[in-house]
Amino acid sequence: MSNTEVLSLFPETAASLGGRLSIGGVAASELAATYGTPLLVYDEATIRSSARAYRAAAPNVHIHFGSKAFPNVEVLRILREEGIGADVASLGELAFAQRAGYTGAEIVVHGNNKSDAELAAAAAVGALVAIDSLEELDRAKAAGIERGILRITPGIDADTHEAIRTAHHGSKFGVPPEVALDAIRHAPWLEGLHTHIGSQLFDAGAALMTADWIAAFAARARTETGWTPKTIDIGGGLGVATAPEDPRPSIHDFAGQVAAELERAWAEHGLPPVAVMMEPGRSLVGRAGVTLYSVGTVKQAADGTTYVAVDGGMSDNPRRALYQARYTAVLADRVDDETVGRFTVAGKHCESGDVLIDRVELPEPHRGDVLAVPATGAYTLSMASNYNALLRPAAVLVADGHARLIRRRETLDDLFALES
Repeated sequence: MSNTEVLSLFPETAASLGGRLSIGGVAASELAATYGTPLLVYDEATIRSSARAYRAAAPNVHIHFGSKAFPNVEVLRILREEGIGADVASLGELAFAQRAGYTGAEIVVHGNNKSDAELAAAAAVGALVAIDSLEELDRAKAAGIERGILRITPGIDADTHEAIRTAHHGSKFGVPPEVALDAIRHAPWLEGLHTHIGSQLFDAGAALMTADWIAAFAARARTETGWTPKTIDIGGGLGVATAPEDPRPSIHDFAGQVAAELERAWAEHGLPPVAVMMEPGRSLVGRAGVTLYSVGTVKQAADGTTYVAVDGGMSDNPRRALYQARYTAVLADRVDDETVGRFTVAGKHCESGDVLIDRVELPEPHRGDVLAVPATGAYTLSMASNYNALLRPAAVLVADGHARLIRRRETLDDLFALES
């Protein structure tokens, strides 16, 4: 595994300068010394580049950031500056979007079990709401929702981990086609349709199938109910390489192909013009993020495995435990050194499943080294916990040789703030 292969997983500005990892013009080890570890480092240039890639690939498509990937006010502000809307799925995510300056039509509200309070909040800001069930239709109307799209389940199995497939038969999200037709008859005020097939997709195959399917369904709905959608939300799901062996999907290719296929299928069915939306999350911020850890104990187990223990683990990145996600790493101040063997990177939590990386080639690791894990910008800190009463990490944004704190590290006082 070459340095070039590994560094290609890091943010666009990452480089080895004299063997020291630099991100956004700042040495990773200096960031660790200043802000402590674990630390999530976001590269502003990579976030902006990803946003611009979507807009260039699909200029006529409204792009909304799946904020569940990393709800953070400053990151949302950057994306809003780049013309990206916000996709939210809770009162909390809606509050983040509003704090970042989003209003009205810039926001899409999702969720398979929206509370009355969430519907009321969506109505208050004039957001577009993805209706997830027949039961929700009447509650949404009663709450004052004026713009709604119906989430539909096409029965397409995305090639991804089963836990992050969302459009298969039996999914908890959306409604089946026959129920969708009943919903349209019951609520002709609906302005469109939504579907999302899953997350961490490495090719456009299933998404292209979905574009064809939803166009065919829209044509069927027109025939059987006289209703035609004005808006189509085709979802998101593009993956990010987190290990050298992963494919490297292109934002430009994925978004461009899906937008073109939907346009082609729409025309084939003779449907009237429609506004199109996409909801990428991981692919906007995943590569932009790097997690820095401090190495602690290094020891060999009876089976010959050499463990490198770090000061975080499944509390700041549960993806390996939940989805068997693969990662790699470098020693931040010895990027160019020869590797001496394969090591297993373990967290400090009280269970054997707390392993971040099964095998990674490294120079000889020592206590106090800074370990940098790339492609951790999505679904890590947003899914973090206080397991073992560990404190959630800080996050910094780097650009042009400067770093600034965008989320402070938790303190012990934060842990006790909710105790009675």
